[in-house]
Amino acid sequence: MLAPVKPESRYSVPNLDRALSILELLSGTPEGMTQKEVASALEIPGNSVFRISRTLEERGYLERDELNKRLRLTQKLLRLSCRTSSGERSVTECSLEAMRALREGTMETVLLGTLSGSEGIVIEQISGKHPFRFVVDVGVRFALHTAAPGKAILAALPAAEADAILAKMPFTRFNEHTIQNASDFRRELRKTREAGYGVDAGEEREGAHCIGAAILNRQGHPVAAVWVTGPSSRLPARDFPKIGKQVKDTAAQISAKLGYFPH
Repeated sequence: MLAPVKPESRYSVPNLDRALSILELLSGTPEGMTQKEVASALEIPGNSVFRISRTLEERGYLERDELNKRLRLTQKLLRLSCRTSSGERSVTECSLEAMRALREGTMETVLLGTLSGSEGIVIEQISGKHPFRFVVDVGVRFALHTAAPGKAILAALPAAEADAILAKMPFTRFNEHTIQNASDFRRELRKTREAGYGVDAGEEREGAHCIGAAILNRQGHPVAAVWVTGPSSRLPARDFPKIGKQVKDTAAQISAKLGYFPH
C-alpha cells in the first residue's frame, strides 16, 4: 500500500501528491483498478480520486474501461519517462537506427523495453524478416525473471536498486526452465553481468529464445534494454555468445547516443 498524503509537510501540494500516488499505484497494476479500489488502497476520499482521475484522463495519462470501469495507465506517461535528461531525444528515437541494423544482421525481431515497477514493458519493436517471426505489441508487459531484457537491466542496476525490485518479484513458474527464487536469480544476474548480456532460454515460452543487453544513459544508469527474439531453432543456445556480441554492440551504440561513454 502506498502512503497517504502527509498533511504535516509544509511544502506538500496535496492533490499533486495524490495524483502521483495514483499513477504509481496503477503502474504496478496492469489489469487496472476501479476508483473505489484506488481510494481504498491509498486511503484517500473517493471524490478526490474521481476529480484527479478525470483530470488525468483528460490529459491522456489514464484511460477508463467503459465495461468494468477500471482505470489504467496509457502510454503517454511511458513516452515521457523515456525522454533523455536533456529532453532532446527519447530512448526510442536514439534506438531505431541501431535496432534496424541489428534486425538486418540477425533477420529476427528486435525489441526495446524498460522497467515498469517490478515488471518490464515493451516500448518499440522492429519486426523480423522471416515468414515466421515473433511480434509483440508495444505496451505489453513481461516478467523480469524470465526475460533477457529484464536480466540485462537488473544486472546493470546498483545492488540496492536491484534488491528492492527483486523483493517485489513473484517469480511465477511458467515451465521447468523458469527461475523460481531470488537466490537462483541473483546467480543468473552475476552471469549476465559477466557476459554483458542476458538470455531467455525458453524460460517463459518453450521454443522461444531471447538475447538482450542494457542501454545506459550518460550517468551509466540502465534506462532500457534492446533484445533479439526468435524461435530456438534459429537462435540456439550455442549461438548466444555470437548474437550476444551483436546485441551488446547495438546497446553500446544507443548508449553513446544518450551520452554514455565507458571510461
